[in-house]
Amino acid sequence: MAVGGDGTFSEVANGVLMAEDASARSEAGAEGLAPGGAPTGATPHAEADGRPPAVGLINVGTGGDFRRSLGLDGGYERCLEAIALGRDRLVDVGRASFRGNGGDRVEQYFVNVLSAGLGGYVDRYIETMPRLVGGRAGYYLASLRAVLVSKERPVLARITWEGETREEVIPAYLIAICNGRWFGGGMDIAPMALPDDGRFEVLTITERNKAYLAAKVRKVYTGRHLEEPTVHHFPCERVELRLEDEAAERRFLLDVDGDALGSLPLTVEVVKERLRIRA
Repeated sequence: MAVGGDGTFSEVANGVLMAEDASARSEAGAEGLAPGGAPTGATPHAEADGRPPAVGLINVGTGGDFRRSLGLDGGYERCLEAIALGRDRLVDVGRASFRGNGGDRVEQYFVNVLSAGLGGYVDRYIETMPRLVGGRAGYYLASLRAVLVSKERPVLARITWEGETREEVIPAYLIAICNGRWFGGGMDIAPMALPDDGRFEVLTITERNKAYLAAKVRKVYTGRHLEEPTVHHFPCERVELRLEDEAAERRFLLDVDGDALGSLPLTVEVVKERLRIRA
């Protein structure tokens, strides 16, 4: 059970998934691995019926974005209702590898959105704001502040979709890799995203004029940013992002489910139907 916001839910989900991974690895030598990494005929930490344990969410956090993708609008009461009724669903997760804040390589899962660039600055600024300035207002103010300090970078991307891999250079202030639809305290960043469709929706935003970029922030709340010619979208199953300049990579910060956890280089891939949620 996760009681908090998106970051808390992500931490709990990571605990469950990593425990399953560790159990699978420990049993692999004796039983052999089935597709997906679990031992044949066994589900690590399974319930009595063989299913993996479900994770419940009671949202009382700052952002609460992933609950919207799960249809849990209406506050924590709606979350409690979903848990009491016992409706379970399988959702995809992202498996990410990136440079952590300490410089070491970090590997972990994310359930909602992982963004690179402007979003990483937003996380750092929202942490310094008074609790009274929370929710949408806090994220909006943090986003405007992030616009002032962030820079557009030529991101080298290696993208895999439907078995085909391509490489391209993406000039961007922000690259958002979306499993869920909302982030940043109610920003409708990827209206097409579904957490159980086996794919990421990737949104990139570029804009040489920072005044125009700041104006785009308001449009993201309604999904109208997709009308802008400097906003681009593509689906993928796996993506690798890096910069040629290592110093610039360290300043192209990551937002991982609402937490500031590191910087480029980054590799992410979708893991289909990996997490069971009671929602």
